[in-house]
Amino acid sequence: MSTPQPTLTLVRHGDTEWSLSGRHTGWTDIPLVESGRRQAAQLGSRLRGRSFGLVLSSPLSRALETCRLAGLGNTVTTDPDLREWNYGDLEGLTSDEIRQSMPGWTIWSGPVPGGESADEVGQRADRVIARALASGGDVAIFAHGHLLRVLAARWLGLAAQDGALFELGTATLSRLGWERERRVIELWNEPPGQS
Repeated sequence: MSTPQPTLTLVRHGDTEWSLSGRHTGWTDIPLVESGRRQAAQLGSRLRGRSFGLVLSSPLSRALETCRLAGLGNTVTTDPDLREWNYGDLEGLTSDEIRQSMPGWTIWSGPVPGGESADEVGQRADRVIARALASGGDVAIFAHGHLLRVLAARWLGLAAQDGALFELGTATLSRLGWERERRVIELWNEPPGQS
């Protein structure tokens, strides 16, 4: 009998002031707002009773606080590879503001002056996946929207830019798993009130 493959439960952090206003929030450490703290506590009710061999979080406070309020803060390990996309000179701007000087711009096609390319974010996601697979058990990952979308694309063997295909709201649960030996998405973008 073969050993079961680990699943990766992805948890996007709750609301922040910038996520609510559509501002690109990369490496700026913006905290959760009150609604984000409530969302994180609700996520905890969905995670309760699950056993994780490894709990990883971005070192940024919005992800770490979501992890803590969801009840997994005592076992978390921070991983700098889980930081959000480095938006460089575009940090704090909305897509509409960026498109005033770069018509048609998206994070997926760039450019991202002073920041990371999609492929660079993909390399970080690949390292997280390798760490999760080596853990020997199910893994909970608390991180950020664009990074988690890239991680899902790389899990499926797609290019990092294909993360554009996966919408991901704040305070949502997703699960990456297996159908036999094939990597699949078992659950995607589920808000905490769903079952």
